[in-house]
Amino acid sequence: MRTAQLQRADSPAPRWTEPALWHTVGHTPLLPVPWTGASGAALWVKAEWLNPGGSVKDRAARAILRDGVRFGDLPGRRLLDASSGNTAIAYAMLGAAAGVGITICLPANANRERQRLLEVYGAEVILTDPMEGTDGAILRARELVARDSDRYWYADQYNNPANVRAHWESTGPEIWSQTNGRVTHLVAGLGTTGTLMGAGGYLKTRNPKVKLIGVQPDSPLHGLEGMKHLASTANVPGIYDPALPDGVVEVATESADATARALAREAGYLVGWSSGAVVYAARRILDTEPGVCIVAIGSDSGTRYLSEPHRWRGAL
Repeated sequence: MRTAQLQRADSPAPRWTEPALWHTVGHTPLLPVPWTGASGAALWVKAEWLNPGGSVKDRAARAILRDGVRFGDLPGRRLLDASSGNTAIAYAMLGAAAGVGITICLPANANRERQRLLEVYGAEVILTDPMEGTDGAILRARELVARDSDRYWYADQYNNPANVRAHWESTGPEIWSQTNGRVTHLVAGLGTTGTLMGAGGYLKTRNPKVKLIGVQPDSPLHGLEGMKHLASTANVPGIYDPALPDGVVEVATESADATARALAREAGYLVGWSSGAVVYAARRILDTEPGVCIVAIGSDSGTRYLSEPHRWRGAL
């Protein structure tokens, strides 16, 4: 199987101009969360939903596409990957700007907004068994590339070091600069795990005392799209280093939903369910540890979940 990280090191780089749209990724603001915690404690959310594709996944998708162009496999072949939605949308948007064909294996229960956005951007979508989640989508992508490697270039975001590198080179330095080096905790969701591995790994090089907290659903059956319950998955991401996080917090879907609703109604931040889970975990630190400066990754926008009205109507 050919994966993005195993391409020829001596492949000549084609003459190619990077689309202007690609340069709009990153440099997202830190926004204060107006909740009182322990004395002197502060909680900030990294507003990744303000990326041009609407999520943190724009960063990894851009880095992976850049590698594909650098190694000479794109745009000659189609980029193929498995995704629960946000990386797929990022590939589709950035690929459209660059003339790169995109094929996505997507669980069939991905919500309406995700499927419509992929259609608008012109991606080819192959729906997979919803009961198998992203693990099933990964297996389908591997079958396709094994059968037709001349047509597909397998991006393999769960095992591609470009995923980590994107956050090491951008997200981590941005957080360090935006907090003037005062960050004490980084809290991020675990899906591909690239954000925590990359941004967290960078922050540890600047200050080994920075605590890295991973957030995952509390069971294999959950409603937090893009997140993995790592203990139960058949495909633990190859880029994940379990020794790097200082802790992993499990969050129930209901707690994540309630926190997302609270952020919308009390702060005006319309975020998705996974961001709700991350902020829920961060708030537990805020309530108990004085003097901390916590940065929580707000992965995507709540506008991607408006087709789930029952989850927005709950009480705070």
